[in-house]
Amino acid sequence: MSRAIVLLSGGLDSAVTLAHSVHEGNENIALSFSYGQRHTRELDSARAVAGHYGVKHITINIDLSEFRSSLIGRSGEVEKDRENIGRNIPDTYVPARNMIMLSIAVGLCESMDAEAIYIGANAVDYSGYPDCRREFFDSLTDTIRKGTKAGAEGRPIRIGTPILDMSKAEIIKLGKRLNAPLHLTWSCYGGGERACGHCDSCMLRLKGFKDAGYEDEVTYE
Repeated sequence: MSRAIVLLSGGLDSAVTLAHSVHEGNENIALSFSYGQRHTRELDSARAVAGHYGVKHITINIDLSEFRSSLIGRSGEVEKDRENIGRNIPDTYVPARNMIMLSIAVGLCESMDAEAIYIGANAVDYSGYPDCRREFFDSLTDTIRKGTKAGAEGRPIRIGTPILDMSKAEIIKLGKRLNAPLHLTWSCYGGGERACGHCDSCMLRLKGFKDAGYEDEVTYE
């Protein structure tokens, strides 16, 4: 059995990624980050999803409050009802977020003798973030191989991106096949009792459920 660190935000994509790693038979450790998000609703979902699978769940606090993003702190409003999602980089982009989180995950891998990191990045139905593209993960994999003890000893840490090239509908269908607890996930950039239905993440999620032929169990405003 391989040991894997799975980045778990609490959103749909990360939950399906964890379900995939569980299905592969890995011993999983879920890793979440509290980095100054506007709300903790997604972290609550991460705890619920990790609890559903009974996996060890680690939350690391990092202060990104000085970073420019509408997802951090209370300044600025998240864009709503954007047209042509994915054509440009929106203000919800957190500079170098995946690079930072994956770097920490690499350190955790070496500390816990894990062989792989799984991340629910997607480059098909996505907001256009540059750190969700295959070339980024290929480049980072090479850097990890060159810059870690594991890599130097011929045991390079692998980055798994099982849903990278899937549409949102395909991700949802995979989640359904794997019995992933999609009802426990939270994708909205807002932190209310109900999802807003108008941010990029909500719009992509709603379209995905519609295209997949399922009804989203998360409630919307």
